[in-house]
Amino acid sequence: MYAPTSTSLPRSGPTSGDEDRFRDSETEGSSGPLRGTNARSVSAGPEDGLTDFDGAGEILRAWGNGLRPDPDLTVSEWADRHRMLSGRASAEPGRYRTARTPYMREIMDRLSPGDPTQRIVFMKAAQVGATEAGNNWIGFAIHQAPGPMLAVQPTVELAKRNSRQRIDPLIDESPDLRERVKPARSRDAGNTMLSKEFAGGILIMTGANSAVGLRSTPARYIFLDEVDAYPASADEEGDPVTLAEARSLTFAHRRKVLLVSTPTIRGLSRIEREYEVSDQRRYFVPCPHCGAM
Repeated sequence: MYAPTSTSLPRSGPTSGDEDRFRDSETEGSSGPLRGTNARSVSAGPEDGLTDFDGAGEILRAWGNGLRPDPDLTVSEWADRHRMLSGRASAEPGRYRTARTPYMREIMDRLSPGDPTQRIVFMKAAQVGATEAGNNWIGFAIHQAPGPMLAVQPTVELAKRNSRQRIDPLIDESPDLRERVKPARSRDAGNTMLSKEFAGGILIMTGANSAVGLRSTPARYIFLDEVDAYPASADEEGDPVTLAEARSLTFAHRRKVLLVSTPTIRGLSRIEREYEVSDQRRYFVPCPHCGAM
């Protein structure tokens, strides 16, 4: 290792005598070798009137905000910061708090783009907040990591009900999502009962009983809710889970797939079968009396 030493080199600019001649030429009239107006550089600033108009401050602030990158959040951090629960679909309306369902934190964070996990399987009890965690993921994707997304319910009718009761409130209660998804009443908004367009992506909602909906578009994100209630075959075209997951293959390592369900019959349960081929993690809670896990 060595530190280079500086060396004095001849200046490439004019010498003192040259500087005098240069200044003289600037002040000469039109017959001189240089015109005064052409020999000087022009700098633009506020005094030139470029920002001297009404609304200039707002434009500069908006421009500066546009240059500021979004914070690097996980899905659970995004939910705690931006998600509001509506009374239309929650027993505890208000700000979402991951601390109320701590077992969902790792599941949500595995869905974050910075995590290498591609496929998450959640076998659960009833009414433990899994669908809302999936909806947090939808909101995160719209706001932070846009891309095409497919959300599948057991039937098309359930997909429509989920859109009205959960997805619409998810968007309406969050200003960050509301400004990205136009209201359904606006012309050419791309916002319908089963389709929500936003900058950089689209959310398609469908039922596992619709083969057309399952193979309609490529999807980077796939949310398969209550898979044990799916039919064995979608319109006699094959397993709906397999059909849906095929939509994500073009996204390779960037895809994310979430399968959620309450198990039904042992040995026949789809979510049990998926859990058996996973790393089979469990969430343990301490005994309220002795603290043993």
